[in-house]
Amino acid sequence: MIPESFIQDLLARVDVVDVVGRYVQLRKGGANLLGLCPFHNEKSPSFTVSPTKQFYHCFGCGAHGSAITFLMEHTGASFPEAVRTLAASAGMTVPEENRSPRQQAETARRKAEESRHTQVLDAAQAQYLKLLKASPAAIRYLKQRGLTGEIAAHFGLGWSGTDRHGLSQVFPNYDDPALVEAGLVIESEDGRRYDRFRERVMFPIRNARGSLIGFGGRIIGKGEPKYLNSPETPLFSKGQELYGLWEARQAIRQEGQVIVVEGYMDVVGLAQQGIANAVATLGTATTPDHVKKLLRASDKVIFSFDGDGAGRRAAWRALQACLPVLRDDIAIRFLFLPAEHDPDSYVRELGAEAFRACLGEAVALSRFLLDELASRHNMDEAEGRASCLHEAKPLLAAIPECALRVQIEREMAKLVQLTPEEMAQVLAQQPAKPFGAPAGAKPQPAGDAQAGSPGSDTGFMDAGYDFAGHDFHDIPAEESDYIDHGHFPASQGEPAGGQGGQRRQEWKPKGDWKGKSDWKGKGNWKGRREDGVGGFEGRRTMPSLAKRLLGLLLAHPELVDSMGDQQLEVIDHGPHLGLVRDLIMLAQSSGARHVGALLEAAEPDSDLATVLKGLRADVLSQEDLPDPQTEWDDALRRIEFDSAKLEMAKLAAGGLATEEARKRYMELNQRMMVLKGAGIR
Repeated sequence: MIPESFIQDLLARVDVVDVVGRYVQLRKGGANLLGLCPFHNEKSPSFTVSPTKQFYHCFGCGAHGSAITFLMEHTGASFPEAVRTLAASAGMTVPEENRSPRQQAETARRKAEESRHTQVLDAAQAQYLKLLKASPAAIRYLKQRGLTGEIAAHFGLGWSGTDRHGLSQVFPNYDDPALVEAGLVIESEDGRRYDRFRERVMFPIRNARGSLIGFGGRIIGKGEPKYLNSPETPLFSKGQELYGLWEARQAIRQEGQVIVVEGYMDVVGLAQQGIANAVATLGTATTPDHVKKLLRASDKVIFSFDGDGAGRRAAWRALQACLPVLRDDIAIRFLFLPAEHDPDSYVRELGAEAFRACLGEAVALSRFLLDELASRHNMDEAEGRASCLHEAKPLLAAIPECALRVQIEREMAKLVQLTPEEMAQVLAQQPAKPFGAPAGAKPQPAGDAQAGSPGSDTGFMDAGYDFAGHDFHDIPAEESDYIDHGHFPASQGEPAGGQGGQRRQEWKPKGDWKGKSDWKGKGNWKGRREDGVGGFEGRRTMPSLAKRLLGLLLAHPELVDSMGDQQLEVIDHGPHLGLVRDLIMLAQSSGARHVGALLEAAEPDSDLATVLKGLRADVLSQEDLPDPQTEWDDALRRIEFDSAKLEMAKLAAGGLATEEARKRYMELNQRMMVLKGAGIR
């Protein structure tokens, strides 16, 4: 954790005017400086920067903060990254927390690995750009799609070439493991290697900071699949990234909205016609992580998928991903084009203005939700209306408590011919669990954080391990034996009990195992629980906190080295954290410090092995956590805080009748004050 004293000293040394001035043209306006707000579209400046008070404020959109906040909001940097950037500009060194030599070495190793992968990807991109200039066939294809050289350069489009070993011209050491780890080269079981991308127009994929993290390739001749993504790598996880978000960032701010489409060519084609605020999911269903990124970019999101049945199904999945993060100050809409069109073909045939007119007619999320539900049932009979309400209940339960939820519930009441009072009574009789809530879990009262609601940190919805994010059609037929880097074996392509290729399991703790804190990490632990704690039963889902901690440990296994009895005891007090403790035990007993090694150490059919397989792809996105120890410590403090709060409530409910109860209450209260001082609320 970066000391508060250092942050204050840093802010005292840097000038917010200099920081903002690098990105915004400012002019003098009395005691302050004025400029056009970089966070929303405006023609008259309402954005002010105060040299005396050292903050910026926009009277139009309410953006407000310090130099650190500005870097975070404008560049997408995390808090530690923004602090380090400013510190470097001021010639200051950010104090590092005390870490063991082994932890420092592991952190250095991870950074070196990521740096190496970035260098490899950049070198490949340079080659793809060079090959495009020398390929008449690829240039002809792009021109046929209506693209100019300027737009191709803006998105960095390239050409993979046709040689199975084309990258050997760039990398003399073609056997370099980094080429496989970065997703550029495939190594078959017999040891032979060949380029992953061949005969494809190449689309570089960048993260929110503009760094190259992977590629998408579109074949221009015959062959399958039509589109091919990089596999899951230490830099790239397609369930969390959006194509074109970096290139569209300025246009999104100017337009005040972001358009979500399905393919690379939709993004590029729209940009060619002057509609530059579009992004695309990377060949996978929209995930809650996608939605969170979209809402950080803009408070208005329009999903525009293909006009056929598949596009409408994709829109319905996107709606489900949106429900847990709905709130009153955002607008999410859905645009359905004619069945014969996708956004690219529509804008090329009818023009940008016609597409903009369609955007203005996009359907509100609430209307799409109600109309889609009604279309699935016979609303002319009581049975059909009752069935419609039954299907709607878990969807409504997924929406956080807000005015929008009330409005949707009232519209639903009209649809099924109930009064608002009758509707409330029906919903209260058998409260439906929202997507992602444990089966049998008690409904949360208003105001409590639900899975997926603002304030919680749920990473996925409806399916326990977001298997929807792993598309097996992304692997060419001749290369289908390649299952590394997050792709599951072919036998897991359609898990039992799933729908649409998803494994729908949810978390349910069993037994009364207490997780004794005197365990020292010895023995041959394989991840199998004899008592069943942390196991799975039926269609259950892992709680978001458990997933967060497991993902953090898998991405930064060096954290295990500093675990002590006190931390294990805190974990024991957290709900549904049995598998978190199991992972710590497995890592300490086996010495494994990588998700692949941990999978080998765990018993193949154990619950822990299932979790590791499911989280493996998510783990690869942990680049956004430059300070994992702080993240871990904060999570443990949150567990301890919630546990103390619950115990205090129980003591208060008992009337604090004994001296022992009163003493315990005071101890807990003092501890909570300490935790609040550390930023826990």
